[in-house]
Amino acid sequence: MTILSALNSHYGRLERCGGVAPFGFSTESIAFALVLSPDGGLNSCRDLRDHTGRQPVGRAVTVPRSSKRSGTTPRAFFLWDNSKFVLGLGTGTGRPGVATYAAHAAAFHETHERLLDGAADPGLLAVLRFLRTWVPSRFGQHRLASALLDRNLVFQLDGDVDTDGHARFVHDRPAARAVWERQVGETDRPSAVCLVTGRIAPVARLHPLIKGVAGARLSGASLVSFNRNAFASYGKEQGDNAPVSEAAASNYGAALNALLARNSGTKMRFGDTTTVFWADASACGETSARKAEAVVSCALGFPRASAAYAAAFEGCWEGGDGYPEVIHIRRALERIDADLDPGTRIHILGLSPNGPRLAVRLWHETTLDVLLARLAEHWEDLRIEPRAWHRPPSPLALLQPVARRGDPETVPPVLGGEMMRAILTGGRYPRILLTAVLQRLRAGEPVTGPRAAIIRAVLQRDVRHRGCGRQAAPSFTTGMEVPVSLDRQEPDPAYRLGRLFALLENVQRAALGRVNASIRDRYLGAASATPASIFPLLLRNTSYHLAVLRRKSGTGGLAIWFEREMNEVMAGLDMTLPRHLHAESQGRFLVGYYHQRCARKPTRDAAKADIAVPDLPTDEG
Repeated sequence: MTILSALNSHYGRLERCGGVAPFGFSTESIAFALVLSPDGGLNSCRDLRDHTGRQPVGRAVTVPRSSKRSGTTPRAFFLWDNSKFVLGLGTGTGRPGVATYAAHAAAFHETHERLLDGAADPGLLAVLRFLRTWVPSRFGQHRLASALLDRNLVFQLDGDVDTDGHARFVHDRPAARAVWERQVGETDRPSAVCLVTGRIAPVARLHPLIKGVAGARLSGASLVSFNRNAFASYGKEQGDNAPVSEAAASNYGAALNALLARNSGTKMRFGDTTTVFWADASACGETSARKAEAVVSCALGFPRASAAYAAAFEGCWEGGDGYPEVIHIRRALERIDADLDPGTRIHILGLSPNGPRLAVRLWHETTLDVLLARLAEHWEDLRIEPRAWHRPPSPLALLQPVARRGDPETVPPVLGGEMMRAILTGGRYPRILLTAVLQRLRAGEPVTGPRAAIIRAVLQRDVRHRGCGRQAAPSFTTGMEVPVSLDRQEPDPAYRLGRLFALLENVQRAALGRVNASIRDRYLGAASATPASIFPLLLRNTSYHLAVLRRKSGTGGLAIWFEREMNEVMAGLDMTLPRHLHAESQGRFLVGYYHQRCARKPTRDAAKADIAVPDLPTDEG
């Protein structure tokens, strides 16, 4: 199923649940309502904004749909719009104070004179009378707040209420809806076979604006557009190049805007990629779809996730060896909800800004059970001891270790979408993920558990996929699996060199205590990349540090233990150290360093004999 057809189907589900505006309408942020008397006088101004947050935000109101305002001629909306159109006033551009917009106000007035010609409804007549008598100079007479400027406004007839006794806007009156529905049905657009529904219908010239994508224009960006001649073909313009009916375009736009709305529970940002997901209720029903969405929300670490399902995932994470298998996840979920359908289809869409348009970073269709299996595989690849996280890490948590000093804006732009694709498909992690972590470590940032876990995950998945698809770059790596915890029998030279570096650092710390710059601060990046030029120097310095430990009272046994550990590590190394390690081997070096640095030291009785440290051979070539 294509993106647009899946969103069009989701619109039908939202419409049945009352979660989306009907065809011809859209949900917009409205700040104020102008309360009119029947003769068109402005009685008051009603504030509709939500003031609970730091900044007041407009209320989401269903209004006659908006459209793009392309070109230089102002285009007005029906019975609502910005203050520049409704009042002819705004804050201006590049200058303080109130500015007038006569052309915008004239367009708004002309639109309503044309659409409401012959209207007899009291609310519609009040709007017409207001527009015929309003002049911008009256703004100060009514003491209207400057907060109205550049905000969306609607109209309300004073004292008008709906059947439930709530205040009703003019555009919600039956007469207003009838006028607008008649206007929506009238179109001069040519008909063609819709690429989404397969039916012959009028084709949308411009597709709806999509709002809520991080980094995109606040006014919205297009998912489908043809704004240059290079994108057109056979002399066609705009939407005629990819015919989608006006109804289908409106439907997919409304569905996607609902998914991207604030507090929707289906939206999360990974780097520059804003990701949404939804379940297909056509086969399993609305109840199963909602349950599946709650499970996916917990599994991917979305905010506002179900507490019960989140506890099930954490229970799997803490049980057994600390990392869940897919069967454990299923059992935990079945204990909470036996009616959960593992075959529910899930759609995941990732979008990122691309100027006036949106770029699709990720589009993935799967089922709930396959998604859980992929996530279990992902968590198993991240497995490392000591444990890097206390609960299943979300994809967003994997971006923090690659950010410069924790700043999310420094994450490589395409990394979020590529990483999500690897997690959902079980494919290789993006190579840029390993490169980004290595760059952070070379810049002097510490080798933390999350960074070591990411390195191991990238290498482990490469090992599993080796032999199919692209091959790993030639390196000093043996191609064996990457150990989860400290493996004293691991023969990989890069892993052993990482262990040796951790031992040398521990010897320095034990002998000298805290120093301004340890060997980790000075040499970790160079030692992992060019071992032959660094380790001879480090070993010469370590001999002095061991001598200090022998002279101190109570640390002679510790010196013996260090020498034994170093002997054991170097016994598995070749006589010639490599001049250079590729990125894969550098990753194994850092995993070995993390394992050895976090290993528990044996008891004092473990060292019984004084074992001399042999000279580390150097590369003579």
